[in-house]
Amino acid sequence: MLFVELALIRWTGSNVVYLSYFSNFVLLGSFLGIGIGFLRSRSRVPMFPWAAPALAFLVVFILAVPVQVDRTGAQLIFFGGQPTGLPMWLTLPIIFLAVAAIMAMIADGVARTFVLFEPLEAYRLDIVGSIIGIATFSALSFLGTPPIVWAFVVGGCFVALSLPHPRAVIVLSALALVAMLGHESLASHTSWSPYYKVLTLPATDGSHLVWVNGIPHQQIESTSQRRAAEPLYFTPYERARSGSPGRVLIIGAGTGGDVAIALANGAKRVDAVEIDPRLYELGRSLNPDHPYDDLRVHVHITDGRAFLERSDDRFDMILFALPDSLTLLAGQSSLRLESYLFTTGSMETAKAHLTARGVFGMYNYYRERWLVDRLAGTLDQVYGHPPCIDTTGTSGHFAVLITSVDPSRVSCDTTWHAEVADVPAPATDDHPFVYLRTASIPSMYLLTLGLILLVSVLAVRLSAGPLRRMRNSLDLFFMGAAFLLLETKSVVQFALLFGTTWFVNALVFGGILVTVLIAIEVARRIRLRDPRFLYAALGVALGVAWLVPPDRLLRLSAGPRFVAGTALAFTPVFIANLIFAERFKRVGSSVVAFGANLLGAMVGGVFEYSALLFGYRALLLVVGGMYALAFLSGPRGDPADPDAAHARPVGEAIPEPLEDVAVPAS
Repeated sequence: MLFVELALIRWTGSNVVYLSYFSNFVLLGSFLGIGIGFLRSRSRVPMFPWAAPALAFLVVFILAVPVQVDRTGAQLIFFGGQPTGLPMWLTLPIIFLAVAAIMAMIADGVARTFVLFEPLEAYRLDIVGSIIGIATFSALSFLGTPPIVWAFVVGGCFVALSLPHPRAVIVLSALALVAMLGHESLASHTSWSPYYKVLTLPATDGSHLVWVNGIPHQQIESTSQRRAAEPLYFTPYERARSGSPGRVLIIGAGTGGDVAIALANGAKRVDAVEIDPRLYELGRSLNPDHPYDDLRVHVHITDGRAFLERSDDRFDMILFALPDSLTLLAGQSSLRLESYLFTTGSMETAKAHLTARGVFGMYNYYRERWLVDRLAGTLDQVYGHPPCIDTTGTSGHFAVLITSVDPSRVSCDTTWHAEVADVPAPATDDHPFVYLRTASIPSMYLLTLGLILLVSVLAVRLSAGPLRRMRNSLDLFFMGAAFLLLETKSVVQFALLFGTTWFVNALVFGGILVTVLIAIEVARRIRLRDPRFLYAALGVALGVAWLVPPDRLLRLSAGPRFVAGTALAFTPVFIANLIFAERFKRVGSSVVAFGANLLGAMVGGVFEYSALLFGYRALLLVVGGMYALAFLSGPRGDPADPDAAHARPVGEAIPEPLEDVAVPAS
């Protein structure tokens, strides 16, 4: 179930550009579907056998009607353009409902197995399976496998779970998945990185155009071609009065164009930082200047902010060279790969890595003048004087910002001055949404999230019956919402401390699941009689995490930073799961309780967007409020009382005998 969820999040985002606006859209649909699957698992008609056909249908729909950016013109590196395909108002609901349906069908099979075990044992097995799912997907990502391999894993699981009498529809659907994703995976000029579906197209002039997830991203060309197309790439070296730079740091090295320019301008050493290994490989094999073969170049495949935090070196020039991870400049509720690169904290760190004669530069096709002003204002605040600015295009599409600790080190023709009435405040490590003009939730998000909640209520009511079935699990609902936010806060904190790479994220999610498993094992062996003690301990842990902002941990060296970051992030996770495990021991219906918990997680995913307003640190206050509601709405009585421990909630139907429960062939 978790493997399919991760694969859907990754694969749909590579084919539907709209999902760059709603990064957790598939996640919300997954939680809704899994919750519904558990709530309706008492039905005599099993849904699991139809999960494979439903998944095949979604793949057919997305491959038949892909949503990509249509961009024409000379500046192919420019991000943007009008999406082609079905409109967003039609595509997103179809994907959301299809994902929810698929996950509900898989969860139906999980839930029918759930009732064969004691609640806590079932939860324990579920977490062990989740760990295996995320470990498998992470290993395949590490190996750079294309979707055909994911299809083999998912199709193989569907067939194996239908043995010893596999249904023809499951086998045929599994084969269809392998065939369709195999055709996509083996298409010419297509490859897959841990972040993107990469399309590399040769151009008539000998250059190569690189598209990622259906969006024009980079152009591999020679230094002479780049100078002719956009001479502003050479501006940082022309503005620096110290002559040829000794040591250059390039963050966003990509396919090597910026590295080749640094070498052509006499750099003695270039540290090239690129987060995506596939883009580096393309540059090494296709760049006509072969910059990555030069002995002066040292490549670092990692997150740019993480490199700055770990390095003790100083540089004569630091460049942020088009370090975009996505193309549509809009605020996200979750991090983009470059989110922490443009905050005041990052700019201060970069400044500390400059030599006395060092120059800092950044350039990109920023599209909006207010974004140029925000970044220039950030540099003004950090360096104490406005940067130089060079632009091209009628609205300053391509802008180069250059500054230095010593203003005399920069030959400046045009000093930046704001062109918008209200310059947006600099992004911070707590509110790293550089592409969001003001701290707000855009109306497009509010409308979409409102519709998601409405559809979710209707879907639960129609598929699982009256909502009052969950009234005895209301505390578990609040726990689900709170834990999703707590998980989000942990991921965000580790991204700041150790980088936004896929590997760090995989380790964090895996660490959370292992922490959950440890909490379950403790709860299985130790009876904690009074939940008030656990809730109080959780309140203290959340309070400590709130009082210690993650950016303070950046001052620590790597070892102490890891220990402190792990303690602050995982202590609340551990205590929260002790509370959940103790409560889950006493539920009357494990499938209804678990379904309510997962639906709460979906609501927590909606609340995640509140970070756009208040920042990520404030999520801890929401988490605390949710757990307070869970405490107030939880059952009363002595949990150690044998009668209370096994009592069924009032109004909850006693499960049917196991022989009467419709269990799928698995």
